[in-house]
Amino acid sequence: MAINWILALKAVPWTDLVQATPAIVKGARKLFTSGVAGAAKQTTSAARPDPSVASTSAEVRLADLVAALDAVSREQQASAELIRSLAEQNARVVQTMTIIRARARILLIMFVALSIAFATFAIWVVTR
Repeated sequence: MAINWILALKAVPWTDLVQATPAIVKGARKLFTSGVAGAAKQTTSAARPDPSVASTSAEVRLADLVAALDAVSREQQASAELIRSLAEQNARVVQTMTIIRARARILLIMFVALSIAFATFAIWVVTR
């Protein structure tokens, strides 16, 4: 069982994973910081009502809402890109594991065949 894990870890395309990792981490940090900063800003503005908000016109409020909606849309696109990247990495790992499983099956068949051949040869040598 331990040999299978060792083979699995050796067959993973670590160079591809390592090359893609900084982009994934950067995206995750950007997503986290924008989400946390946005949530903190909303919490702060909700906790302390701004007296100038009462005097602003409906058009300014509408522009603020549109800007907030655009920010949420950008964050959603960033999240989708991060999820897509993670899904690609997952697909690569699954593909690699499928290849490893097939190779392990071939090795098992070869081992059994060689064992039978060796046993047959040993019996043949002993009986001569």
